[in-house]
Amino acid sequence: MNPWDPITYTVTPAAKILARCVTSGTMTQEELDALPQDSEVFSTSLLEAEQLNRIGHDLDQANLDLELLKLERDSADVTHTHYLSQRYASLQQFTSHLQEVLREHTVLRERLTKPLCQQNLPIHADLHRYVVELMGMVVEFIQNLEVKIKMVQAIPKTGHYWSNLNGAITQLLAQVTEVENLYRQVLKRRGHPSTNIKDMSS
Repeated sequence: MNPWDPITYTVTPAAKILARCVTSGTMTQEELDALPQDSEVFSTSLLEAEQLNRIGHDLDQANLDLELLKLERDSADVTHTHYLSQRYASLQQFTSHLQEVLREHTVLRERLTKPLCQQNLPIHADLHRYVVELMGMVVEFIQNLEVKIKMVQAIPKTGHYWSNLNGAITQLLAQVTEVENLYRQVLKRRGHPSTNIKDMSS
């Protein structure tokens, strides 16, 4: 029986396959119309088309498997049993440490509140007078500490102060010279001989 005979079936199996090939884009309607109406030729073309469809399906499945493998690799640290067991062991160790701390919290609190050394320092009797002198020096040093700090801080500014002093002396000498000139002019107008201010002051 010829499968291409339209009398046996309303829609023949060959027509279904050809329609699926045209729909998937494996063949075009023009290529299908250009083929001779020979059962052997159609069978070979359909076999090749079916093989191409199968290869495409296998390729899609391989791509899907590859994507799944990549996803499994990226999420291995949260889904893989090996990594989860390591994290679980670390968590167990941490919780055990916390339990030990909670059980020993009283002892730990006493150790933290206990002073590291004694409150008094034993000193030999023959060294007491030196300690008294040392304490006096310490008290004096503390009392004069602020003054000494200010003196040390003022040392870098000594040059600046000296420059200001020289400038003030120069200005003072200039003013003395100006006053002396004015005094001479006044004496000259009054008809008195000029006298130096330094001589008058002496």
